[in-house]
Amino acid sequence: MEWYLPVIWAGLIGTAVAMYVILDGFDLGIGILFPFAREEEERDLMMNSVAPFWDGNETWLVLGGGGLWVAFPMAYSVVMPALYLPVIGMLLALVFRGVSFEFRWVAKPGHLIWDIAFAGGSIVAAFLQGVILGGLLQGIDVENGQYAGGAFDWLTPFSIFVGLAVVAGYALLGATWLIMRTSGPVREFARRYAPALLLGVVGAMAVISVWTPLGIDRVAERWFSTPNIFLLWPIPLAAALTAFGVWRWIEAGRDGLPFFGTIVLFLLGYAGLVISNVPYLVPPHLTFWDTAAAPASQIFFLMGTIFLLPLVLGYTAFVYWVFRGKIAPGEGYH
Repeated sequence: MEWYLPVIWAGLIGTAVAMYVILDGFDLGIGILFPFAREEEERDLMMNSVAPFWDGNETWLVLGGGGLWVAFPMAYSVVMPALYLPVIGMLLALVFRGVSFEFRWVAKPGHLIWDIAFAGGSIVAAFLQGVILGGLLQGIDVENGQYAGGAFDWLTPFSIFVGLAVVAGYALLGATWLIMRTSGPVREFARRYAPALLLGVVGAMAVISVWTPLGIDRVAERWFSTPNIFLLWPIPLAAALTAFGVWRWIEAGRDGLPFFGTIVLFLLGYAGLVISNVPYLVPPHLTFWDTAAAPASQIFFLMGTIFLLPLVLGYTAFVYWVFRGKIAPGEGYH
């Protein structure tokens, strides 16, 4: 087997996951913050700020899941049975949230059910994405290349904590997005919540950074053995400095820097998770190479991805460029 093909596909899937977390993270964050907005006009503006982007953002979830299926079918066949319930719950929550975008506006003034669908779908989807991540990090039982655990093995204190951490992280992304994209009461609303959310996210990152090496030997070995400890210490330091920068930018009333700083903070956390688990695609048993499809299949789908990925990137950049700048009350795309 060509050793480099699974590495390329792992990189593509990892990139798709990172893009999804960042792009869909902030619009899920809008839904998480939605119940805390007091006025109808504020909630309208919050939804309008993400209306042109939310469906395109979810393209990356399709690419990540589809890439896992075609490039690493054994990993897909193990991960899905292990995490069926949270995955199905997440997808249903995303459906309810997506439908609310379309029906809330036409249902006015009797749109309370769609407000609940938007906020509830966002909160549940974010929480279950964290549960899925926690379930993967804590490890999946595998025997003879098949899932060997139970239907609720993913449900642990660790996975629940990671779920809550993702909710806080997405809410922080949503708050900093509103700071950048809106003005007036909505911007001030976001500025009030952003510092507390930032403290929650930093605290959650610290707890997970301690919990994983204490509970998982291979993670402790990866981070605290020599020479790794000397090579990897800049990552938590950079995360701490970035969090401090985001705090100062929020206090200083900056528009774009808190959002982009939060993205950097997410990417540093993501890098830490990747470092802790590479080369395992299904920790702690199956690596990229163990679960890879036949080289011919990987090459065939890679040829299609080479052509489609620039189109997705181009479309994404175009939409964000067209709808750049702040959005005023009453403006929007729906």
